[in-house]
Amino acid sequence: MKRIGLLGGTFDPPHLGHLLIAEEVYHALQLDEVWFIPSNLPPHKRHSGTNASVRLEMVESAIEDNPHFRVEPIELEREGKSYTIDTIRLLREREPDTDFYFIIGADMVEYLPKWHQIQELADMVHFVGVKRSDYRLDTVYPVMEVEIPGIDVSSTLIRDRTSSNHSVKYLVPDKVINKIKEHRLYGAQ
Repeated sequence: MKRIGLLGGTFDPPHLGHLLIAEEVYHALQLDEVWFIPSNLPPHKRHSGTNASVRLEMVESAIEDNPHFRVEPIELEREGKSYTIDTIRLLREREPDTDFYFIIGADMVEYLPKWHQIQELADMVHFVGVKRSDYRLDTVYPVMEVEIPGIDVSSTLIRDRTSSNHSVKYLVPDKVINKIKEHRLYGAQ
């Protein structure tokens, strides 16, 4: 059985926090790979202002140097909202000999009861909650815990700093900075 970690998000843009989470879970759970799944229309967030193909390009450039990371565009290939249950159903059908480990932040663990078809989803994947020492992962659902070093970076921070013409060096990979500039994202000069 292959063991694959799944890290979903809008990745608008992908940053070092995403990469750190994926790397830490990869090693802690001895996974075969971690797949980054850019979402099309996440049900819990406003629509990303960045074109999906550009977000996909940014993720590809962020992970291209890591042989155990890959991009899975499954949600970008579907119309409508990106519900995790639909993604997992398709992946399990396509990859029947794979155990999937769905990686979520500590802040998302408390929202699990509100997820679409959560009980069925909990029966289909292993949830992995990444946490820092200042979080508790309280939930009735089975969640494996992986502690990660604290890194206080978010896509919102990157967009805000870029629009204010502040440096994002060491917050996102250089190749992502180049994509941001190339596509003039977030008010980049």
